[in-house]
Amino acid sequence: MSHVRRFMLAVLLGGVIAAASPALAQTTLTMSSWVSPQHHLTANVLQGWATEAEKATNGRVKFTMLPKHPSAPPGTFDAVRDGLVDLSFVTASYTPARHILPLLPELPGSGDTALVNSVAFSRIHWKYFQKVGEYKGVKLLGVFTHGPGQMFTKKPVASIADVQGLKIRTGGGVAESVAKALGASAFVKPAPESYELLSSGVADGVFFPLESIISFKLDTVLEQATLFPGGMYSSAFGFFMNEDKWNKLPRQDQEALEKISGEHIARLAGASWDEADRKGLEQLKKSGVKIVNANPELVAEVKKRSAPIIDDWITKAKAKGVDAAKILGEFREELKKVAAGK
Repeated sequence: MSHVRRFMLAVLLGGVIAAASPALAQTTLTMSSWVSPQHHLTANVLQGWATEAEKATNGRVKFTMLPKHPSAPPGTFDAVRDGLVDLSFVTASYTPARHILPLLPELPGSGDTALVNSVAFSRIHWKYFQKVGEYKGVKLLGVFTHGPGQMFTKKPVASIADVQGLKIRTGGGVAESVAKALGASAFVKPAPESYELLSSGVADGVFFPLESIISFKLDTVLEQATLFPGGMYSSAFGFFMNEDKWNKLPRQDQEALEKISGEHIARLAGASWDEADRKGLEQLKKSGVKIVNANPELVAEVKKRSAPIIDDWITKAKAKGVDAAKILGEFREELKKVAAGK
């Protein structure tokens, strides 16, 4: 066979193969957030990951933001599961009956930063918790936490006596339990309602990470920030996608998205939140809000009163079939490793 005929045959065969291999189609999915477009959860975590996803799939998978979140914040899990939106996130504190195990990194004594807490939690989740199935019904892509949760009040707080009876807004979960253990009159409301709650007098204070001061414009309605080492609590988040939409993606695109999920999301969200916390602290100082480091007596009292909350989580987690006490110990060791850069 001549070189020319071989060349022509190769060209023809190549054309047949190309025609028989359908090009991977472009998929456009929806995403939404229950906090403002300016909040770093929306702009840096949700939108940031979506941008990475488009790049990782060479533009085959794109996400478009819905103009309005299709549910109240606590209903986000169901909204994604039921296909009202394809990609979003929610804190486990809003769904404590469904998500028991993710309350682990919310317990007092967790990481000193969102990055440390998020990465340590992510490693524990994928090793022990994912197989239990508390995120069954959605495609879980990652888990993370916000920064150390602190106490913000409209009046000075110097001792446990000053906390008694204060009307404190929390997001539920461990934060609510801690507030009640301290003697506060705790109640649960979505984070975006905090400004109105404080300005109207419905709330005397809030439990939040530092970033929330900017996100929800709270510096003008607060007098004091009482900071605890490592915070009094945290909030754990699940970042997930509609399972049917995930299953319909070509395997090549699923593999590309898997590479930017898991611990990658924990690091993306954790680093983002730490930067937001830093800016929140700066804004507190500029606004004249008094910043107080909790004195040793108050720190000790919070630790003492919070101990039963940890015991309660161990009991509930054991009922899920995991060795909760062992896992808690391993999580605390993982916190040290991540803090040391491992």
